[in-house]
Amino acid sequence: MNIEGFRAYCLAKKGVTEEFPFDANTLVYKVMGKMFALTDLDNFESVNLKADPEQVMLLQERFSAVLPGYHMNKKHWISVMLDGTLKDSLICEWIDDSYNLVSASLPKKDREILKEL
Repeated sequence: MNIEGFRAYCLAKKGVTEEFPFDANTLVYKVMGKMFALTDLDNFESVNLKADPEQVMLLQERFSAVLPGYHMNKKHWISVMLDGTLKDSLICEWIDDSYNLVSASLPKKDREILKEL
């Protein structure tokens, strides 16, 4: 996966914005204002994604390219190394999971707005 593919995939989702809330290099994707994916724009070697806490350890055990979320809550976030060992389709599946987890936790009002988009 390259940065253009990652950006296009994230931005194609409903209610998503692309932001730089931390610095000029940390590219963050949010759904209705809540973060679901981030990466280093200049050094696109990994992406951080939200994950189901029950799956975090399983993913780390099964895939050497999945690490605890760098600078994130290790119970809820994973860092996916983009070292070529994972298929893009699997990374996209995890992006979907992250988006869906965050979307499901939005306040009811925001979930309703998201449905209408």
